[in-house]
Amino acid sequence: MRDIDDVASISAARHSRQECVTASTDSVDFLDPIRQTDSVCLESHVTWTGRSSMEVFVKVIAEDLMTGDRRISATSFLTFVALKQDGKPANVPAVIPESEEEIYLHKTAPARMKMRQERREHSKEMVQLLSDLKPWDL
Repeated sequence: MRDIDDVASISAARHSRQECVTASTDSVDFLDPIRQTDSVCLESHVTWTGRSSMEVFVKVIAEDLMTGDRRISATSFLTFVALKQDGKPANVPAVIPESEEEIYLHKTAPARMKMRQERREHSKEMVQLLSDLKPWDL
């Protein structure tokens, strides 16, 4: 999962030409196991932008080195925020999707954004019920 974040952060920085921080890992879906004899390739690109935030899609492709068969083993969406040198959010350019895959992911981004916002609100509510006390002090 670290590799997913690393690759996604490169796409975010390339797109914005700013320092970027991970705001959330929205999903990681493991679709097919990666075996010992597989080569692994991670591809990522920015699918959508807000004012300073970017949704980045990562696909993990496994290749059976014995047969050459390739398959998508995992997919992930992450959100990054671009920062100016003073640490404040920086504006980012819009995405211009080109391939069929990019167009589809860009078109479906608003629905994922809505789910992220709902999940964040739920997390804010939940944290009010959580304790930050040391377990041995409970």
